[in-house]
Amino acid sequence: MATRLVNVIFAAANPEALADFWSRLTGWPVVAEHGEIDVRAPQSQGWELDLVFDRVDELKTTRNRVHLDLASASPADQAEIIERARDLGAKPIDVGQGNVPWEVMADPEGNEFCVLEPREMYHDSGPLAAIVVQAVDADRLAKFWVEATGFERKVETGSAVGLRPPNGRGPWLEFLGGYQPKTVQNRLHLDVRPAADDDQQAEVARLRAAGAKSIDIGQVDVPWEVMADPEGNEVCVLTPG
Repeated sequence: MATRLVNVIFAAANPEALADFWSRLTGWPVVAEHGEIDVRAPQSQGWELDLVFDRVDELKTTRNRVHLDLASASPADQAEIIERARDLGAKPIDVGQGNVPWEVMADPEGNEFCVLEPREMYHDSGPLAAIVVQAVDADRLAKFWVEATGFERKVETGSAVGLRPPNGRGPWLEFLGGYQPKTVQNRLHLDVRPAADDDQQAEVARLRAAGAKSIDIGQVDVPWEVMADPEGNEVCVLTPG
């Protein structure tokens, strides 16, 4: 039995506009189905991932614990991505990064993201280099997400751990340690899905054994299980498929 990473969920005040921003920035199409707005990675590249935009009333007020890093192929490509992001409504921001070779930016709703300088490790990731999670203990959190996604540990540098899908395609899942504990509900969270022939509740039980717990965030009667990972980050276990 296993679950796999399928979605990055954005809580958005204007999901249509934010989906359009990320679609234009990544080059992925907007797909509206099942009452939600998705920006969908091309499955022809050998991996699956949707950026899903859910409407919320609350505006973003604190720095996100989960953010996206964008890949670039050359210094000129990095500069073009930064300029395109600005033209689409993003802006450079200072989160205390100092003098670094990547550009830290905020999308039109204030969600932080980084446009990275060219790095060999991201050459086959597509436009999305990594999903980055701030952690108190990166090693502990990475161990749980290996169980939740089926990704493999590939990079460990100081207090950072990088996970990669077994087929070596698509974005990395990275954990940066040394941060303070989570205090508010995340604006971005991850969804995982069991295989079509697996049992959802068996997978929920397996993730509980790995350190997650079921939580109530006001979801009422939904077909997915809302859980929190060992550091309290929300994660949904979807129905098999």
